Amino acid sequence: MSQVTPPSAAPPHGQQPLTPDEEALVRSLARVIYALPRALDTDLVREQRMPLIEYLTLMHLSEAPGRQLRMSDLAAVCELSLSGMTRVVQRLEKQGIVQRIRSEQDARGWNAVLTDSGFTRLTEAWPTNLASVRRHFLDHLDGLDIKVLAAALENVAT
Repeated sequence: MSQVTPPSAAPPHGQQPLTPDEEALVRSLARVIYALPRALDTDLVREQRMPLIEYLTLMHLSEAPGRQLRMSDLAAVCELSLSGMTRVVQRLEKQGIVQRIRSEQDARGWNAVLTDSGFTRLTEAWPTNLASVRRHFLDHLDGLDIKVLAAALENVAT
């Protein structure tokens, strides 16, 4: 396996090249970042006819106070642009599972609100998501300290 830096290039001053295990980890993580969401999305669409981004939108709204979030905050936690989040919420509004209301704090802003039927839809989709997360991710971590791994990944993310 070749190093992330070209083997012919000298490493930056004071830096050690990656060990084969470190390089394997970095490359595997890069693949997981792309493969895992696709696998979860495939399962949700096949079994629930719900894309992962819609599931995540409902999930985040269900966890928010009053089951509502400012559109910009919802976009941020779902890692979408505001315009992308607006398109998702518009699709969910047509299904009657989310509605948009004017923000009480800022008359220019909008909040997305999870409706009762949206919460029901989320609870219907939850078993599929749970099984998919276990099958495609957690089942592969057997024997690892999940708490330590979660803390390490959170440190990397922040």
